[in-house]
Amino acid sequence: MDPAAELSELVGAAAGGDEIAFRTIYREVQPGVLRYLRGLVGDDAEDVASEAWLQIARDIRTFRGDGGGFRAWAVTIARHRALDHLRYGHRRPSVAAAAEHFADLAGPDDTEGRAMEAMGMHAAIAWIATLPPDQAEAILLRVVVGLDAQTAAKVLGKRAGAVRTAAHRGLRRLAEQLAANPHAGVPNARPGHPTRSGPAGVTSPRPPTPKGAR
Repeated sequence: MDPAAELSELVGAAAGGDEIAFRTIYREVQPGVLRYLRGLVGDDAEDVASEAWLQIARDIRTFRGDGGGFRAWAVTIARHRALDHLRYGHRRPSVAAAAEHFADLAGPDDTEGRAMEAMGMHAAIAWIATLPPDQAEAILLRVVVGLDAQTAAKVLGKRAGAVRTAAHRGLRRLAEQLAANPHAGVPNARPGHPTRSGPAGVTSPRPPTPKGAR
């Protein structure tokens, strides 16, 4: 079965209270959601992801759409939880990572996918987190989560063209920073933003059980 069609079928089953289907969806969608959140809230990503999945489990019965729509819906909920997290006094981190991961970063005329292939995922997220928020989110949604420009635009409340432009500018900015200082080992922290010693491995908390599932 086509993966998108399979995810749609699982979403329908989970909305009907099938706990196994919900756990399967969680295993499929959670990694991208967690990496996206790491780019927004750093070490607090797992806590924010847990809050998001509790809401997803509670509200999945109200979801109407296909598998692709569900992925965007889940990311939108996660984004709202992340923004709430930042709003209540937490600052967006700037994360340390080795610059050599960007040594082969694709140039401004290459695709986002090729640029991301040139570095480790964790290092990529660390560097992306140092970009202006609009550029960071565009890259995270397009490349890390895997949403198309139109769907990412709906998550962000922007036009698809604006998302493409932000992703393009962000990758170009990273490439230019490395070209100017190819031996830099750690991204500079923004004033007032805490730094971390490095991105931790992506792990997944136990998925919540949808309300009403047996």
